[in-house]
Amino acid sequence: MKVAVRTENTLQHVKSKLNYPLRSPSSTNIHPNARWQQNDITVAGGNRQGNGINQLSDPLGLYVDDDQSVYVADQSNHRIVEWKWGATSGQVVAGGNGQGSGAHQLYNPTDVIVDKERDSLIICDYSNRRVVRWPRRNGTSGETIISNIGCR
Repeated sequence: MKVAVRTENTLQHVKSKLNYPLRSPSSTNIHPNARWQQNDITVAGGNRQGNGINQLSDPLGLYVDDDQSVYVADQSNHRIVEWKWGATSGQVVAGGNGQGSGAHQLYNPTDVIVDKERDSLIICDYSNRRVVRWPRRNGTSGETIISNIGCR
């Protein structure tokens, strides 16, 4: 699983073709002011594998925003789920309309980041070989911004 964290205006795990500033490559990017506790808590999922709103199935990419919302690329459910701090279930914020190649669908998404400047999600839609920009507010479909790419 990859972890991406938003720090100031730098977005992690974005291809240079998107013209965003990038930091040095790393498979795990942790906010420089992150603090760790000895005891862990489940912040997303934890209710066995499944397609319920409180479940995940083969989660891959993970993004933690400044407000501590957790975004998960829920690969086998073909959706992106947002888990707000303290929530017991998530909210589907992209995809969730079955696997497919339509603008309203994802097919095995593997990574997600938040672009706060454009108030959108940037999603690696692996099996469709595309990178999609999906509006965060009332987004019902995404826009392909890079096609024919093997993103992971």
